[in-house]
Amino acid sequence: MKDKIAVLTGAGVSAESGLGTYRDNGGLWDNYDPMEVASIEGWYRNRKLVLDFYNMQRAKLRDAQPNAAHLAIAALEDKYDVTVITQNVDNLHEKAGSTRVIHLHGEATKVRPENGVYDESYSEREVIDVGYEPVNLGDKAPNGSQLRPHIVFFGEAVPKIERAIDIVSAADLLLIVGTSMQVYPAAGLYRYADPKTPIYVVDPADLPLHDPRITHIKDVATKGMEKFTKILEER
Repeated sequence: MKDKIAVLTGAGVSAESGLGTYRDNGGLWDNYDPMEVASIEGWYRNRKLVLDFYNMQRAKLRDAQPNAAHLAIAALEDKYDVTVITQNVDNLHEKAGSTRVIHLHGEATKVRPENGVYDESYSEREVIDVGYEPVNLGDKAPNGSQLRPHIVFFGEAVPKIERAIDIVSAADLLLIVGTSMQVYPAAGLYRYADPKTPIYVVDPADLPLHDPRITHIKDVATKGMEKFTKILEER
């Protein structure tokens, strides 16, 4: 039986593919107010603004390609039972070949009816994959409701967090790549790892975490994953 690796990723894993992070200097939130373009209140206040914002994000994804970090994570599946839990709304893990990816915060290339309640029992049949095409005010779902981004906005629950907790709890190793560990509930996932489970964190920034299980590989995602892969081979 293959060892189970849970991989938690954030914006830093996609930064080297040309997709900006959110909270770093020069990040997306330096140019956009997240409460206007990424909150449920912002959606109800100005749907067109929110749709235009995600149309822009979707257009960037058209040409974005996975980098060496995405590819290294996908390659772990050759020897391990791997599940990627990502805070990212891009599709670069899938492009790299990862076959089990849980998107905690939704997917930019998908939309769903505005009037649906997105929770654990939500039917994925309601979700429409639009790829990289724009979605505009007046574009309707089959049920007649306005289409909205398939994104978990600020102010909304994160339906897939329970599934993520189960995966982390069952993991033999937890790998965290490219996340500031400041966005909850995802930032608290590592606490659900078994006390004996080693945790590796790949990120160039100082960690806000203090846990004896953690090995910090202080580097960008691509170089950090090279180092992690070597460590894994030596274990």
